[in-house]
Amino acid sequence: MPIISQISNLKSQIFLIGFMASGKSTVGPILAAKLDRPFIDLDRMIETQAGCTIADLFERRGEESFRRMESEVLRRAATGEPAVIAPGGGAVMRRENRELMRDMGISIWLDPPFELCWRRIQKDRIVRPLAPDEEAARVRHQQRLPFYQEAEQRIGITDFQTPEEITRLIIDNLTR
Repeated sequence: MPIISQISNLKSQIFLIGFMASGKSTVGPILAAKLDRPFIDLDRMIETQAGCTIADLFERRGEESFRRMESEVLRRAATGEPAVIAPGGGAVMRRENRELMRDMGISIWLDPPFELCWRRIQKDRIVRPLAPDEEAARVRHQQRLPFYQEAEQRIGITDFQTPEEITRLIIDNLTR
């Protein structure tokens, strides 16, 4: 059986975790296609369910309401068919989410340096309510770092890697 088929047939979920703009939503669909699995972008699912953007949801209902919804959507995705799932960068802050990801699959931390994430955030058109400026984003990154470090696998990311190269690294790690 080819290696990709072996990974594709795993019954567990593959969770891509990492800070804002770490590449989860870019690498995720490529990885999912290579593994013949669906890709689930949790933030897009939440926006669909809420009928508004994440930024609007934060403004209207607050972060705690968003986090409850995020946990609910994560649980639904994690208990569904095997997929590549990209939770938002802050999903790791809730113990129940970390435990769910640990119980239901493997978590892979996409780990670019903060400076690369910040450059991407600045270029991004997405409004990120928890990163209004570099200092706030840096503090948030430092708060989340210990939780990202709990992932089963870490993929260090540089400016020069393509999403396809990162996908290849993930697949190589999964087949070891």
